[in-house]
Amino acid sequence: MREGAAGIAVESASKHYPTPGGIVRALDGITLEVEPGTSLAITGPSGCGKSTLIALMGGLETPTAGRVAVDGREVGALSDDERAGLRREALGLVFQADNLMAFLTVVENVALQLSLRGARDGYERCLTVLEELDLGDQTHKLPDQLSGGQRQRVAVARAVIHQPRAILADEPTGALDADASDAVVDVLLAAQEETSATLVVVTHDLAVAERMERRVLLRDGKLVDEQARSEETARKEIRA
Repeated sequence: MREGAAGIAVESASKHYPTPGGIVRALDGITLEVEPGTSLAITGPSGCGKSTLIALMGGLETPTAGRVAVDGREVGALSDDERAGLRREALGLVFQADNLMAFLTVVENVALQLSLRGARDGYERCLTVLEELDLGDQTHKLPDQLSGGQRQRVAVARAVIHQPRAILADEPTGALDADASDAVVDVLLAAQEETSATLVVVTHDLAVAERMERRVLLRDGKLVDEQARSEETARKEIRA
């Protein structure tokens, strides 16, 4: 176990939603463990439960049945304030929607994450991370002056700036071209390496999934397959 990382355990977790047409089983009995300091890609077709699973891991949802534990703390047993504190202190979250503050500049949106934790410095680090994401010339723009892909990269910077113990990213490259996608994954993996964090990425992109140590496949709310990173990919990374 790498020191400082937060492990994630999902045990027989289900998430059901009542609708006028009946119960929707978004997740149905998922058991999955993410060892501290490792990386995992969650893959599968649209509607299979990927986003619901990562929302459970981040304490944004609680399971209908079963349990989800982050760093040994059962998320469903925490109060709303305790779950918010867990996200603020230990997790870095990247959502499909960027959720940027419209009235803050790019660098202010990133620095806000530090301010929420009481930090009074870190401005230079914000600029460095934004530069790594090819946003160095966008720092003083407002979100509505950016493209969708640029906004998503700002969201990635915000998620890693406080050096979280676990990074949870829901389709972080979905709106990006190949070069920008590579840059985002580079930053996520660098952030993971810097703090020995745990990294979980929901993705449709096989090229992104291949860069994680493990990948799992969901279908109809169930875990149907799991693979380790291919030997070919590992050899390429060693050569690089």
